[in-house]
Amino acid sequence: MRNRDIILVLDFGSQYTQLIARRIRESKVFSRIVPYNISIEEIKKINPKGLIFSGGPMSVYDKGAPLPKKEIFKLKVPILGICYGAQLITHMLGGKVKKTDEREYGRAELFIDAPKDIFFNLPSNLTCWMSHGDEIKKVPDGFKAIAHTLSTPVAGFSERRKKIYAVQFHPEVVHTQRGNQILANFLFQICGCLPRWTMDKLVKQQIKEIKEIVKDKQVVMGLSGGVDSSVAAVLINQAIGKRLHCIFVDNGVLRKNEVTSVQRTFKNHFKMNLQVIDAQKRFLTRLKNVTDPEQKRKIIGDEFIKVFQEVAKRKKKVEFLGQGTLYPDVIESSSPLGGPSVMIKSHHNVGGLPKRMKLKLIEPFRELFKDEVRQIGKYLGVPENIVKRQPFPGPGLAIRIVGEVTKERLEIIREADERVLEEIRKAGLYDEIWQSFAVLLPIKSVGVMGDKRTYENAIAVRCVNSVDGMTADWVTLPPDLLAKIANRIINEVPGVNRVVYDISSKPPATIEWE
Repeated sequence: MRNRDIILVLDFGSQYTQLIARRIRESKVFSRIVPYNISIEEIKKINPKGLIFSGGPMSVYDKGAPLPKKEIFKLKVPILGICYGAQLITHMLGGKVKKTDEREYGRAELFIDAPKDIFFNLPSNLTCWMSHGDEIKKVPDGFKAIAHTLSTPVAGFSERRKKIYAVQFHPEVVHTQRGNQILANFLFQICGCLPRWTMDKLVKQQIKEIKEIVKDKQVVMGLSGGVDSSVAAVLINQAIGKRLHCIFVDNGVLRKNEVTSVQRTFKNHFKMNLQVIDAQKRFLTRLKNVTDPEQKRKIIGDEFIKVFQEVAKRKKKVEFLGQGTLYPDVIESSSPLGGPSVMIKSHHNVGGLPKRMKLKLIEPFRELFKDEVRQIGKYLGVPENIVKRQPFPGPGLAIRIVGEVTKERLEIIREADERVLEEIRKAGLYDEIWQSFAVLLPIKSVGVMGDKRTYENAIAVRCVNSVDGMTADWVTLPPDLLAKIANRIINEVPGVNRVVYDISSKPPATIEWE
C-alpha cells in the first residue's frame, strides 16, 4: 500500500487509540498505529503527513510514563496531541501539568477561543468528552490556549508556526460534537492530506503487490468460509489465479453444515482450487483435557499451520500462506508494534503462528478493519450472503465452549447455535446485528422436564452490535424473540435445560467468552 498519505497514531495506551485510527480512515486518509517510542529513523522512513499522540492511562510525571523521543518535535511534521498526548506536549516542551482537585470525566461544554485551524468552521461552543485527572496549568512558551471549558482553562492549545496542536478532550468519540470535523481539519487544513484512501485504489494496489511478492510461486490459503478469509481468497485469486490453493480444514469445531456450504460457494461459484481436509480427530485429540482459552487458541493455530505445511509439501513451488488476518487481530494479540497496550487475547492466525514457520505470509488485510474488508468484498463482487456474514472466530466453537472441548459438548453447542441464528434470521435481524451466537457454559443446573428432575447444561445467548469489533454493545432483543430462542434450545437440544442472555458490553467484556 504505497504512494499514499499516511497519518501515524502513536499509542500511549488509550482505550480509544484504535478509534482514532478508524476515524482518520473514515475521512479517506490512511492511518497506522505505532508504538509511542518509535524511532525517529523509522518515522522518517514512513514519511507521514502528520502525527497524532493518543491518550493514555498514566500521568506525564509518573515514573516510567511513556514519552516519545524529544527529537520528534524537530521533524517539522504536524502534531496533534489528544488528552495524555496534549499533556506530554506540554510537559516535554516546558509547560506545566498538575493533578486536578477533581477528575473530569464525561460530557463538558467546550468554548472555542480561536475558531480556525483545527476548529475551522465550528460553532463557538459544543459538547466534548473529557477523561482526565490532570490539567494543563501553563502552556509551553510560544503556544496559545485556543479552547476552554468551565472547569478546564486550557482545553486546547497550539503553536501555529510549528503546526503543533493539542486538545484535552477526545474528538474521536461519538460523544464529542463535530469531533470528526476537528480530526478532518487536522488532516486537511493542517497536514495537507488528500482523501484518496478508497477501496478501488486499495484493491488495485494490493493485487499489484501480491503479484510482485509471489511472482511464479504458489500460495496455500486457509479458507474458513468467514468474511475475512473469503474476501482475502477472492482478492489473492484475482492476483495469481490457479496458483492459489485454498485449503478448508474440517477441524471438528465448525458450525453445522459448514463444510457443504464452503464447497458450494468456492468450488462451484468461484471455481477456485479447493481442497477439504478432514482433520477432526487430530484437532480434538490435541484439545483433550484443555480448558485454558489461550491454550485452546494456540493449539488450534499451531495445528492449522501444521496442516497447511503438510499440504504445501505435496505441492510444487508453494512458498506462501494466505490469511485473512485483520488489524484488530494484530492489535488484540499483542501490544501493537511494541506499544504500551496490553494483550487482550491471541488470535489463531496471529498468536498461534510458530516461530519457525516455513511458509511466508500473505496477509492483504493486516492493516484493515472488518468493515473495510466488507467494502472490498462488495467491490470484488463477493456474494452478499458472505460479505454480510456475521463474524465467526478462527478457533471456532472451541472458544464458545467454556471448559473442555469434547464431541458431546460440540454437538450441544452446534445445535444450540444453529437455533439462535435461525430465529435471528426469521426475525429479520441478522443483517442488523454484528454477531449473534450461543455459548456452552461449564455448569449444570437443576430443572424439571416431563415431571422429572433434570440436571443439565446451561446455554448463554450473546448478541452484540459493533462497527469494527474493537468495542461492542449488547443488543436489546424483543422478549418474544428471546422466548422463542430459549424454548427451541431447551426443547430441541438434548442436554440443555436453561438459557440465559448475556448483557455485557465490550469493554469490559470481550465479544467472545474465551
